[in-house]
Amino acid sequence: MNDHAVISLQGIHKIYDTGEIKVHAVNNVSIEIQPGEFVAIMGASGSGKSTMMNVIGCLDRATSGNYLLDGVNVNDLDRDELADIRNEKIGFVFQGFNLLARTSALENVELPMLYARKRKRKDMGEKAVAALELVGLGNRADHTPNRLSGGQQQRVAIARALVNDPALILADEPTGNLDSKTSIEIMGVFQKLNDQGITIIMVTHELDIARYTRRNIVMRDGRIVTDIQVENRLHAEEELAKLNKAAEAINMLPS
Repeated sequence: MNDHAVISLQGIHKIYDTGEIKVHAVNNVSIEIQPGEFVAIMGASGSGKSTMMNVIGCLDRATSGNYLLDGVNVNDLDRDELADIRNEKIGFVFQGFNLLARTSALENVELPMLYARKRKRKDMGEKAVAALELVGLGNRADHTPNRLSGGQQQRVAIARALVNDPALILADEPTGNLDSKTSIEIMGVFQKLNDQGITIIMVTHELDIARYTRRNIVMRDGRIVTDIQVENRLHAEEELAKLNKAAEAINMLPS
């Protein structure tokens, strides 16, 4: 277990200068996220949550303030070093899956290891299979995305995010393209991973999805307005059991 926060933001500002006006997208934000937390960052469109995600994900630099990622001061890194720390420390999961269409699930999961160039090809294959098994897709390794459902594609994306053993998984609206039942299944995958100690930060605008996490941070106008532990947390397995029971009851109704 680390003796430092995975994420430490201190007085972060992000200002976009459009020429005519300065937009204060993130305004003096300070937060710490510890190893093993499962956090939802929420807020309406324009609240600053996406900009926060980009700063945390080292996709964009803060205008001012201090950012430590797993103990490393991001402010001191040049562009190449930022790309390296992004690949080593962060696993990304996106709303649109972002899988290569003509490439098998296994090869999609291997991609971050190819960029890192730290493993032999045989080891990469074994590691990718293990990641797919972790998300319940060990038997779909040779399938291309067009032979997988939306939920299965997102599982592949989660396996790809896991494969380099990152300090953090960053998920941007990961259930945005999925139906209700599949969304709960994906939250179940995240909950199982988090139960194993994996740190997850998820951006979502869906209140019900945020209830599967452990901590909710709500942003408005670039600032954090609430930061609370989740009470009456939802558990995916229980919610899926309720859905299945309801579906069985409907099927038993006379036609």
